[in-house]
Amino acid sequence: MTDRDLMENMLMLEKGVCELYMHGTIESSTQNVHQTFSDSLTDSLRLQESIYQKMQSKGWYKTDTAEQNKLNTVKQKFSTAQG
Repeated sequence: MTDRDLMENMLMLEKGVCELYMHGTIESSTQNVHQTFSDSLTDSLRLQESIYQKMQSKGWYKTDTAEQNKLNTVKQKFSTAQG
């Protein structure tokens, strides 16, 4: 297993943790539980971003730039749906 494989696994796991914390935050029945999940979600999002940035700096995680016409199409679609 390469360093890249390990980082990809870490990123996937952290994304899953973020998802669990988000649902815990949404479904919390008390303010204390809500705050605990929310704080944990924030910490996990920071860690996920750190892993992502490290992978991107090594060229292991590439993102495509969205074309302006595609952005405009989506923007128009959602502005029409709201209006």
